[in-house]
Amino acid sequence: MTTVTISPPHTPLLDQVAGPEDLRTLTEEQLPALAAELRAETIEAVSITGGHLGAGLGVIELTIALHYVFDTPRDRLIWDVGHQAYPHKILTHRRDRIRTLRQGGGLSGFTKRAESEYDPFGAAHSSTSISAGLGMAVARDLKGDNNNVIAVIGDGAMSAGMAYEAMNNAGSMDSRLIVILNDNDMSIAPPVGAMSAYLARLMSSRSYVNFRHMAKQMIQRFPKSFERTARRAEEYARGMASGGGTLFEELGFYYVGPIDGHNLEHLLPILRNVRDAGNGPILVHVMTQKGKGYPPAEAAADKYHGVARFDVTTGAQVKSKPNAPQYTRVFSDALIKLAEKDERIVAITGAMPSGTGLDRFGERFPKRCFDVGIAEQHAVTFAAGLATEGLKPVCAIYSTFLQRGYDQVVHDVAIQRLPVRFALDRAGLVGADGATHAGSFDLAYLGCLPDFVLMAAADEAELARMVATSMAIDDRPSAFRFPRGEGVGVEIPDDLQPLEIGKGRILREGGRVAILSLGTRLAEALKAADELAGRGFPATVADARFAKPLDEALIRRLATEHEILITIEEGSIGGFGSHVLHYLAKSGLLDRGLKVRPMVLPDVFLDQDAPGAMYDAAGLNARHIVAEVLAALGDAAAAKVLRA
Repeated sequence: MTTVTISPPHTPLLDQVAGPEDLRTLTEEQLPALAAELRAETIEAVSITGGHLGAGLGVIELTIALHYVFDTPRDRLIWDVGHQAYPHKILTHRRDRIRTLRQGGGLSGFTKRAESEYDPFGAAHSSTSISAGLGMAVARDLKGDNNNVIAVIGDGAMSAGMAYEAMNNAGSMDSRLIVILNDNDMSIAPPVGAMSAYLARLMSSRSYVNFRHMAKQMIQRFPKSFERTARRAEEYARGMASGGGTLFEELGFYYVGPIDGHNLEHLLPILRNVRDAGNGPILVHVMTQKGKGYPPAEAAADKYHGVARFDVTTGAQVKSKPNAPQYTRVFSDALIKLAEKDERIVAITGAMPSGTGLDRFGERFPKRCFDVGIAEQHAVTFAAGLATEGLKPVCAIYSTFLQRGYDQVVHDVAIQRLPVRFALDRAGLVGADGATHAGSFDLAYLGCLPDFVLMAAADEAELARMVATSMAIDDRPSAFRFPRGEGVGVEIPDDLQPLEIGKGRILREGGRVAILSLGTRLAEALKAADELAGRGFPATVADARFAKPLDEALIRRLATEHEILITIEEGSIGGFGSHVLHYLAKSGLLDRGLKVRPMVLPDVFLDQDAPGAMYDAAGLNARHIVAEVLAALGDAAAAKVLRA
């Protein structure tokens, strides 16, 4: 493994700043130097822990300016998504723990209410900040308080409909809400230097806002046609001056910008102006650069959005050589291979082409790959529309993000029995991203839908065949789930033959005990069987393959030929094990004294840690399976030792 070079940065100013109260004792002239130190500290910390880098580097000056101007935490500062909040954490009494980011027992990689009073809203899924901020602003007004509420949202997050729903609602109300649009890619309107900054400062000033408010009241006394003409004239004049903002003005926001988000001389007076403005929502359009101040991240913003540990000097990321292909790569390769033979196959993703492996599919088939932005609801219904016309859409979305499009899965896909294929990446526990990104619930929320085919891959060969299986299903929706990380090293067949729908397989025959696995816990089930055999209890091990439809013949055989049946899955209660129990109860197979023990994720949200440690905490490793069997056999003492 490559050695990481770590050179602690020299940070005399940052060393004086434990929290925002210390920051506000500095002079404005000291802030650029503080920004340089904060940038160096962020780079060095992420080089040790890995995590999100580019987004945080892009908001260094903005983070300082916000905490300098506003009275946080009394003023509520909401970071959309939260992956750009590492500098915020350093400035809010968490610098001493910043090198525990995304580690077991350490700081979350996102904002988290339980972690700090400076995180008023937890966020790891995007586009929620304006809705949450409006709720806080209305609550403040109802309570008679006068604090500020500031939502910082990126241009990528603005691709989600929820952001516009919130803005539309906010624009119709008189609550004071400040939205900072951090534009680092979309370039709605470029800043034009000193004149742009001057005009933004002028139009955000209290005198201008008050004059505008007074003029609006006076104009209301005139005929409606005069009022409309005056409003259009002002919008035209302000549009000419600022270069944009018409969309936000139409939504009811007072638009200020665009301004250079790395220039503190521009940021500070404008933020003070909007802080002191009257009621109503205001949007400040700030232009920033992802990875600002770190050349490797500036040159490749996509590669430095999320990083492994890296060498600060060279920017080289440290990655161990995989022993087996990544599941995401296996999915991508299989989809490309099938698409080369079937031009009806198309792929959809929601702003995650590289994360889902569709970047490679898009390179091979650019006209058949669609990135719809952070818009999971649209992605699902868009796929449904494609399916109505005879195409074979594959909607590749992380399990945790498909939750955002669940109504569309039910209403637009399942009820109409449209053959949309859902590729659910990051199923199960995901490690450093923690509870917000865990794919814990898809087996439960998809398994309850009529006529849905639901598969879970036990290894990379099974995944490749499940991709082929989904392509062969053209009369109903289907989904296949697979985890983050490497496969187990099995050979992937060249000829990807579809599986028989609803049929599992038995890998090992045993005696009194049967273990029925769904998904990649199969490897742990086989390990458990080895240990049980050593204790004199050889176990049958089966791979269900399908959570729906169930292989009832397999379940009946396991139930009638064994005393104990263990089911295990990487999902919450309500999933595969619940369906097995329902079948056993309805068919009377429980009446003969069969002992059934479903093993699922615990009924808690698990914080981030290494995946192996998380599954150990969840009680889903081999030793826990053995303990469950021994407890069912009546050996409670041995089970207790194994679980400890």
